[in-house]
Amino acid sequence: MKSTSVMFGAMTALGALTLSGCSYGSAAGLDAAPAALEPVAVTQPPARDPSQLQVLFWSDEQRSDRFRDMESWFAGHEVPAASNPRALAQGEPLPAALAQEIRQTMHDTGAAGVMVHKGGSVRFEEYGLGLTPDQRWTSFSVAKSFTSTLLGAAVKDGFIASLDDPVVQYVPGLAGSAYDGVSVRQIATMTSGVAWNEDYTDPGSDVAQMNRFVLEYGADAIVAQMRELDREAEPGEKWVYKTGETNLIGLVIENAVGLSLAEYSQEKIVEPAGFENGLFWMTDPRGGNIGGCCLSLTLSDYTRMGLFALEGGGDTVPEGWFAEAGDSLVDFGDSGFGYGYQWWTYPGAYGAQGIFGQSITIVPSEDLVLTVVSNWSTATSNDHRAAWRAVGAKIAAVD
Repeated sequence: MKSTSVMFGAMTALGALTLSGCSYGSAAGLDAAPAALEPVAVTQPPARDPSQLQVLFWSDEQRSDRFRDMESWFAGHEVPAASNPRALAQGEPLPAALAQEIRQTMHDTGAAGVMVHKGGSVRFEEYGLGLTPDQRWTSFSVAKSFTSTLLGAAVKDGFIASLDDPVVQYVPGLAGSAYDGVSVRQIATMTSGVAWNEDYTDPGSDVAQMNRFVLEYGADAIVAQMRELDREAEPGEKWVYKTGETNLIGLVIENAVGLSLAEYSQEKIVEPAGFENGLFWMTDPRGGNIGGCCLSLTLSDYTRMGLFALEGGGDTVPEGWFAEAGDSLVDFGDSGFGYGYQWWTYPGAYGAQGIFGQSITIVPSEDLVLTVVSNWSTATSNDHRAAWRAVGAKIAAVD
């Protein structure tokens, strides 16, 4: 399926919510975590005025401070570091002129951290905005690619029989809605044909209305909102960016597996990828996690996630999963850009990206993972994305 209908966007945190944190039980035949591992913890921050939780309206100073401390603002799950963290070898520094260009781009784009892992070692690592190597930074829609990986894990584990299964098989509450006849694969590629407005500046958009549905419907918010959507195209014919559908993927996984995304990620991502520090993932009123947003990691652990994908994901996902998930299953015209299973695709590369400048870019041919976390002055910026693509191309060309 090829599409030229493009609406770039990324998920904002679910502001003005009081997010609950009840724990999921285990699915039959699958423990929440191997007995030797520290369990996932539920966290609940102090009660705050809902007006303080409107992330899109935080000031620049507030974002720089709070993006590295989201657990103090929102409820969530704390996944411990891996029992056997992956060491990241230090390699030869990048040429001085290129390193200086990276620093200048960091300054120009409000980056809080950049790591270049190329040819098996770290070639550049630098921090700004007060971020330190042991502090986490929020992901926004970079989380979508983590959720996609857990979808692959659920297929590998047999909890989801096929990506061609109907969505309503795993979320029966959507029966009779525009999601009748839509497959799991089609929501993974955002080609359901269901209408959605992801405009962050429009308070009436579907993405902005997520808050209202949570306040009105609580634990049933995702299904309640998605049931109200209309069909605008036949399934598989049109691509439209929909954070609501990634939240729906999260619900499909959690219903199929019987664990929250955070709990499942401990076994399927954190442990095999060897995260050196803990993972924080926001919860919603169901006690499950927000599939389209809102996990927090250190810069080096974002890089470990990129390496995990670059190396194929081991036994976590079906063989060839990342080659397919990171392929252009939807082409944006003849631009060379497209979309896979919750990964953006670029000429010769693929990656995860989120608003305010978060990204993991993977260039398989150059054994390169470029990780950037930022606090842009605006949620989206084509200029900032272009600046990092240009720098990334220079990094890829270096021996």
